[in-house]
Amino acid sequence: MPHRVSRALNIADLRLLAKRRLPRMVFDYIDGGADAEITLRENSRVFEDVTFRPKCAVALDACALHTNVLGHDLALPFLLAPVGSSRMFWPRGEAVAASAAGKAGTAYILSTLSGTRLEEVKTATTGPCWYQVYLVGGRDIAMGAIARAKAAGFSALVVTIDTPVAGMRERDLRNGSKELLTRKLGTMLPHLGQMLVRPRWLIDFFADGGLMKFPNVELADGPMGYTDVGAMLESSVVCWNDLRWIRDAWNGPIVIKGVHTGEDARRAVDAGADAIVVSNHGGRQLDTVAPTLRVLPEVVEAVNGRIEVLLDGGIRRGSDVVKAICLGARAVLIGRAYAYGLGAAGEPGVSRAIDILRADIQRTLKLLGCPSIADLGASYVDIPPAWAQTARAAAASRTNAAATARHWG
Repeated sequence: MPHRVSRALNIADLRLLAKRRLPRMVFDYIDGGADAEITLRENSRVFEDVTFRPKCAVALDACALHTNVLGHDLALPFLLAPVGSSRMFWPRGEAVAASAAGKAGTAYILSTLSGTRLEEVKTATTGPCWYQVYLVGGRDIAMGAIARAKAAGFSALVVTIDTPVAGMRERDLRNGSKELLTRKLGTMLPHLGQMLVRPRWLIDFFADGGLMKFPNVELADGPMGYTDVGAMLESSVVCWNDLRWIRDAWNGPIVIKGVHTGEDARRAVDAGADAIVVSNHGGRQLDTVAPTLRVLPEVVEAVNGRIEVLLDGGIRRGSDVVKAICLGARAVLIGRAYAYGLGAAGEPGVSRAIDILRADIQRTLKLLGCPSIADLGASYVDIPPAWAQTARAAAASRTNAAATARHWG
């Protein structure tokens, strides 16, 4: 398989290779979204609405791709986003992806809902590691994981705020993943065929330990099992006042992930966040929310330079990364783009995804006549007029609200 991923020209090619190797239920976990998957599709399609304004007749031997995010000098303007259950895609999947990220000079973000111990993941990479936290199991359990992450050398904490319940992912209800989790042969039997026709995955899966638990969620009776996720999420909603004890427990940079609006962006600033991620969970939670690139200008205007703004959702090409940075993102997070590579071929697949995006960004900058990521800005793109109007309307609304508050004392 590694020789096949070396021939992949784009992320769509890696997606097809992952689809060929993985059982339907595992591939759908990577590929699917909530409900009718409208937001999932729009996250990618919306990049078509932004067009480039190149500065031609500019000779550039090479363009600088490095950037700085939360004090980390990164060789690339993208980080690897937290993707839960990556060990289902490839043995020790989280450690494998982290290793590829470090070799590329960028950061890896580990999900709470991972199948690999956080200490092993941190050891696997030479780059920065951030820990994404859910409050599954309650405050005491979360504080234990936070303490472990701090001791292991994770350098930032990512608090996800858009998951009070799991989204309605219809593919997962149709493809047998729920039945697989029961471990009951009678209910699993109709869905076993999709695994048997993927023998390479099946061998790797059982050699890696089979159906895993979540070793970074240590409950009283041991690591949390897969069957407990839904109920645990519903009982562990993150609220703004939780940021107080989380900050006290962590005492380091905190990133708020799952911001959709200017209002929440300002709440994050007020709560002491060091950065935010404009994110709709890859279209996996509430369907028909706006695609992330669409709301980025509103959020950037609301933050007004006080903290760093990142973005995820729909990134499939290097030109997507460039457009997001032109609209104000410091950097972006990629999720499915590298998860397809991981599912296709493990670390070589992740490395190929990174290489594809790196080459895309380098080529896009040269064609724009832009010497570096740091030089990107709004002058290199045209956006639909309605986007700018929304940002201005949000600013006017905030100004009017402030004036009313002053008037009434």
